[in-house]
This record gives sequence, structure tokens and C-alpha cells, in this order.
Amino acid sequence: MKITIFGATGNLGSECLHQALAAGHEVSVLVRTPQKLRATPDARLSILQGDALNPDDVRLALPEGTAAILFAIGVDERTSPRDLCTDTTRHILQAMRERRIQRLVWCGGGSNFLPQDRIGAGARFVRWYSETFLEHRHSDKEHQLELLLAARDIEWAGIRPLRMVPGPRTEKYRLGYEKFSGLSRISFADCAHAMVGMLQDRRWTHQAPIIQY
Repeated sequence: MKITIFGATGNLGSECLHQALAAGHEVSVLVRTPQKLRATPDARLSILQGDALNPDDVRLALPEGTAAILFAIGVDERTSPRDLCTDTTRHILQAMRERRIQRLVWCGGGSNFLPQDRIGAGARFVRWYSETFLEHRHSDKEHQLELLLAARDIEWAGIRPLRMVPGPRTEKYRLGYEKFSGLSRISFADCAHAMVGMLQDRRWTHQAPIIQY
């Protein structure tokens, strides 16, 4: 499958890139600083320098034949532009409609609730903490989620990790709407495994389950 990854230089995006290539996909990436890309040379990897906040760059990052997109852009509480993920997603959705690309897999946040969630004290703490100390990240992911929920013409699917940490790919994690708390962790590698799997697994279309061990 020919795919494009946004956010390929980050911890999650690097794992997505590594696992997508290992799975045999042909990958294009849009990066502001190619030198930050943690990938060995590969004939199936195309690198475009640009900015996902520029809609023209987003279009260029989706070459003819692109079948799906992985969105792994993270938010830095201090340095990221306001609504980075939301604005980038808006550009991506527009380009997908123009190019007739249907599949988008993205990473959201565990502080953004959905009606299916089982909300307990732990989940309420996660939301309070995020609204209080990670307001930038929380609000951006909240706006991104709202944008995607309205995009019923796009076959999107997503994951909502609580706390991503370095660690191995175990492939032993839960996807769903069970209770969660701030103690829940998941490795970048397992988040990437779930996202790469969703490229072709349609079970979670128009859903964004919590991912946790």
C-alpha cells in the first residue's frame, strides 16, 4: 500500500515509519527537517521537505496512488503553534477529498472523551490534569476530534493513548472503551503497531478507542 506519514520525525512517527516499511508499504513523509528523520535509506521511502501547516505542501506529500495516511504529529506544550493538529488535519482532509483518498489513521489523546467511554474517577482526573497543565495539547486534540467526527465521508480511524512511553512492541494491548486512568501507559511502538494495523483493518472505522495495557 502507498501511504503518507505526517509527524515521521517524532517518537510515535518514527515507529510508524519503521513498522510501515517493515510491513512492506511504500511510504512518503513530509518533514520540516529531513536530518531529524530516523530511518535508514530505503527505495520505498520518499522524503519531502515542507510544512504540514502549508496546504500546498500537504498536497505534494500525497503522490498519485496514495491509498492512506498515518497522522502521528505530536504537540509540544511550549513551542507548537496553536491548533497544530487541527489545522494540519483540515488541510489533510481537504487534500484527501481532492485526491479521492479514503483512509486516515490518526493518534488523539486520552483526555478527549467520547460517548462510548466508561468514565470513572481515573478518567476524570486525566481530563482535569490535561485541561489544567496541558491545555494547549488537550484543546488542540479536542478540536481535531471534533473535526474528524464531522468528516463522515472519510474512512478515518484513530487511537487515544493515555501516556506514551519508550518501550518494546509487545502487541499485547487493549483497544476499546474500558475504564482508564492516568496510570495507564502504552509504548510508542505498540501505538504504532495499532495504527499501522488500522491501515487495512476496517473494524475501527469512524471510531477512536483508548489504547492501553
